[in-house]
Amino acid sequence: MIPIRDANPSYTRPVVTWLIIAAAAYVFLAIQPSGQNAFNEFLFEYAAIPCELTTFSPLEAVDLQSCTTDDVGIPFFPAKNLLASAVISTFLHANLVHLLGNLWSLWIFGNNVEDAYGSGGYLLLYLASGLAATAAFVLTNPGEVTPLVGASGAIAGVMGAYLVLFPGARVVSVFPILFFIPVAIPAAIFLVLWFAGQFALIGDSTGIAWQAHVGGFLFGAGVSFLLRRPLLRRVEGHRRRLAGRQSGLKSFG
Repeated sequence: MIPIRDANPSYTRPVVTWLIIAAAAYVFLAIQPSGQNAFNEFLFEYAAIPCELTTFSPLEAVDLQSCTTDDVGIPFFPAKNLLASAVISTFLHANLVHLLGNLWSLWIFGNNVEDAYGSGGYLLLYLASGLAATAAFVLTNPGEVTPLVGASGAIAGVMGAYLVLFPGARVVSVFPILFFIPVAIPAAIFLVLWFAGQFALIGDSTGIAWQAHVGGFLFGAGVSFLLRRPLLRRVEGHRRRLAGRQSGLKSFG
């Protein structure tokens, strides 16, 4: 199930969505090392690692065998900022397909959610969803020493918000089993199927952090449910202002 676009026009310029996309692309293209060994070292230096976040200390050699709170060796990166790593991870990607898949989903769902939250609120939602996603993965994998990377947890929060705020909007998608014929389905169906699909990854060996997706999605949906009325009033205000401007232009003409 691959989303192509949504039939849900936005009423403001999604500046924050554009900036997040640009920042993630810049990090991938200009900052992340291209060689596999250098990239792996980069991840251990900057990305979130559950073992570090549960023990509140940078990884040591002994932790690669078994995550421990015992400080018995020299950390690989003693100056690593563990709290910052939880945010930095949301701007790192394993490969180009990983990057493009995440940013495409943000491009489709982000603009309308930014309409509802406003630029500042939307940025807070995005970052908080990323932190919630990281927390969900860390809580379910406290001894994991593999770095967690990708914006998918934060974007899942945006998708959860979209489900609550725009369940009836149409999402044009293609399904491989239907020979990639575009089909427009309600956002509620698309997003619920996407969410349910995360649990099909349990026990999968792909390395996809489904727990982060679930945590981010539930966070975004929960916050948006609590704020649904004022958020939708904001969207309606945008719509009326745009309609008023268009009406004025027609009258002037």
